[in-house]
Amino acid sequence: MRIAVVGGGPGGLYFAALAKQLNPSHEITVWERNAADDTFGFGVVFSDETLGAIENADPVIYHRMARHFARWDDIDVHYRDTVHTAGGQGFAAMSRKVLLQILQERAFELGIDVQFSTAAPDVDELRRSHDLVLAADGLNSAVRTRYADTFAPSLDARRSKYMWLGTDKVFEAFKFYVAETPHGVMQIHGYPYGNDGSTFIVEMHEDVWERAGFAAHADHTFAPGESDEKSIDIVRDLFADVLGDHRILSNNSRWINFTTVRNERWHDGNVVILGDAAHTAHFSIGSGTKLAMEDALALAACLHENPTVESALTAYEAERKPVVVSVQRAAQASLEWFENIDQYVGQDPRQFAFNIMTRSRRITYDNLKLRDQEFVADADTWFAADGPTCPPMFQPFTLGSLELNNRILVSSMDMYSAVDGVPGDFHLVHLGSKAMGGPAVVMTEMVCVSPAGRITPGCTGLYTAEQEQSWTRIVDFVHERSSAKIGVQLGHSGRKGSTKLMWDGIDTPLDDGNWDVVSASPLPYSDKNQTPTELDATSMAAIEAEFVHATEAAARAGFDILELHCAHGYLLSSFLSPLSNTRQDEFGGSPENRLRFPLRVFDAVRAAWPADRPMSVRISATDWADGGNDVDDAVAIAAAFAQRGVDVVNVSSGQVVSTEKPQYGRSYQTPFADRIRNEVGTKYGTAVIAVGAISSHDDVNSVLLAGRADLVAIGRSHLYDPQWTLHAAAEQGYVGPGAVWPAQFAAGNRKPPTGRTDGPPPRLSLVRDGISGTRHARWTPRPSVPA
Repeated sequence: MRIAVVGGGPGGLYFAALAKQLNPSHEITVWERNAADDTFGFGVVFSDETLGAIENADPVIYHRMARHFARWDDIDVHYRDTVHTAGGQGFAAMSRKVLLQILQERAFELGIDVQFSTAAPDVDELRRSHDLVLAADGLNSAVRTRYADTFAPSLDARRSKYMWLGTDKVFEAFKFYVAETPHGVMQIHGYPYGNDGSTFIVEMHEDVWERAGFAAHADHTFAPGESDEKSIDIVRDLFADVLGDHRILSNNSRWINFTTVRNERWHDGNVVILGDAAHTAHFSIGSGTKLAMEDALALAACLHENPTVESALTAYEAERKPVVVSVQRAAQASLEWFENIDQYVGQDPRQFAFNIMTRSRRITYDNLKLRDQEFVADADTWFAADGPTCPPMFQPFTLGSLELNNRILVSSMDMYSAVDGVPGDFHLVHLGSKAMGGPAVVMTEMVCVSPAGRITPGCTGLYTAEQEQSWTRIVDFVHERSSAKIGVQLGHSGRKGSTKLMWDGIDTPLDDGNWDVVSASPLPYSDKNQTPTELDATSMAAIEAEFVHATEAAARAGFDILELHCAHGYLLSSFLSPLSNTRQDEFGGSPENRLRFPLRVFDAVRAAWPADRPMSVRISATDWADGGNDVDDAVAIAAAFAQRGVDVVNVSSGQVVSTEKPQYGRSYQTPFADRIRNEVGTKYGTAVIAVGAISSHDDVNSVLLAGRADLVAIGRSHLYDPQWTLHAAAEQGYVGPGAVWPAQFAAGNRKPPTGRTDGPPPRLSLVRDGISGTRHARWTPRPSVPA
């Protein structure tokens, strides 16, 4: 094959070297517009996994790289005059300049034509004259731009500013320096890359950057390779305590807004993109060089394994894209964490250190415990305050005047199994079994305040004496047979009512037996749903009265908690969203006006609900649709309810409009809960519940210990395992008041053995290996090795 490589960075050179080794008859030309000794940046970091792949693919390159590695295991978090160290991480870094020298040398040895200081020919010409054109031309890829209609790129420029610098101070480990300056929070990401220097990245939100005066210096036309020396002088002064007598090193160092690059497709005919041209991931979770070299390895292998270029490129994209998407998801979480770092600076240093370590959700409580048990134990001890140390999910919590024995709720889940709104034996078994499974609270499904307020004919209600009597039976069972509390969720379906049971067609209108639906505005949920009647003053007052009546019935039935459902596009939610509320009166328009009716109902319910019992409100933190509410609106909504005295905010999302485009993923709604807890909860003393795709006790413990929520609601996992909480206790070896087994089930409180297990192994060595523990290796400079 004739192969053209546009871009002579690590990704392009590494691909060329691997492809040439797999088939020496390939004719490969690399064009690089910069000189051979030009390089930008300082160090690059590799994971052990990536290094293993590099070693297997080309031992020559690996061993030359290994001679220059700085290796260490620790991450130090410097925050408020404290240093907390998490060990067992495993890093290797090296100079980017040395890496390029090694790859260039390897390319020359293999007979690859590398043309430096030379722009590549026009890509249309290359694709005609070559079998394959690889675009490894970076973030601002000209090839990607040329074929944008096919690649369908999206470039998301973020809100923080950063500058890539170096220092001649050699750090011993990866360093996070978090500084609370007069201008706001700034942070340093630093790590050693050899004997003589470290990478030193300074980052801050652009608002902080403006207040610090950097904008005045950045508003300048810089010559190629020129650095923003005036800004660097300010950075040097701001971080003088970190640098001491050491210098800051610059190399084309200017302020940048990080841009996340994504592409729908990675190839167009015989043209394929790789590395930053195809994707970027925030530097806080790893290096773009690492990803580019992984791309190169996969592409070279796919070309070797497949009979045609098209099948090879299809295989490459299918193999690498899911990996990159996963990395980008973690990088996005990390990026957003640093964008919002100011909301965490009130945390205790031990919690802050755990939070920063788990920010991407790739490292979790259990994973971190495996790496550094002492680090997690220190955080657990802080979280326990004066009580006994245990996994965070089993720590008690006080909600209003209600004492909860752990942090787990069974989330509200509609069962569509009532008759005329009356919960029956199914609901007794469903809620009773979940309560006996060990949660602190079991929540009912949405209990409707009127026949017209039901979603489906199978929805439960609290508007008749028979319904109240049946709910009382269920509440009494939960109280008598478990340690759990039970909460009722009250709501009105609004424009999403009069539909079929979920398994007959969710949100599909009834074939017969329809009832009229109402909403904030006469806008149907979808083109197949009824057009609702816009509520007027009289009907709003009537619905408010229905909520009060249901609240009084819930109190008599003995429920411990009442939650007002203001999420998921139901009636009260429809007032909150500008996509479903287009009213022109005092209940529409501004966010304050759209809050008016939901707050009025809340006030009425709060007045009717016993003062010693807590109230919750469930909200959708985003509509997942253009023009709808987003997390900024959710913070304001949560604050409005907090000011009215709500005890806890249950943070969900979406289901407001049928055209939504949610971004599902593990714990995908937790960032919304995190922000509301740290902006609203800490200010008003309001608790926050995280919910949504949280299914493991590992994730629950991570969420709680990092301060992202006070409580966690688990839904579908409780359908899979009604004893989810008790089994989580058994799996973690926890026995205590946070996991109360019913006396009848107590004999099963240990995890049973599964399958065959080998007995203890015999001694096979005369001298035992050292006792394993946390690796805390630090980087210490060693004698220099020639490149």
